[in-house]
Amino acid sequence: MIEILEIKRTLLTGLTEQAKASPRLRQNYDLRTSAADTSQRMLNVLEVGTQVPIHRHEDTTETVICIEGRLVEIFYEEVVEYIRETTSRTEEVVRKCSFREVKRVELCPREGKYGVQIPQGVWHTVEVLEPSAIFEAKDGAYNG
Repeated sequence: MIEILEIKRTLLTGLTEQAKASPRLRQNYDLRTSAADTSQRMLNVLEVGTQVPIHRHEDTTETVICIEGRLVEIFYEEVVEYIRETTSRTEEVVRKCSFREVKRVELCPREGKYGVQIPQGVWHTVEVLEPSAIFEAKDGAYNG
């Protein structure tokens, strides 16, 4: 018998219940068929209030498709400053990094805003405006 995974309401409902109970307010579901599969394909259910740190994927583009809900993908550029710090005995230059928001892309399938392709190396995060389910795909083995 061929085993087929159907992505339907019952699967998303179960993931939503897990996300609500999770301290991180999100729950993913690995869609790879084995640990030897070197792609990353997952469903991710996100509750309002989940915190996703600003991050980037240095070796791959990321595709995000919103299945339900409403969220905003937020994009940043890294700002690097070198600040001279002086104490009574020393003077040194300290590298400080921060982020400047450069773009927002709202995803909401009810409004025909389905997804976004995030280029390799671009800093980003997500703000969940209402409970949402997304499909994410990236190259490379998952290591987190």
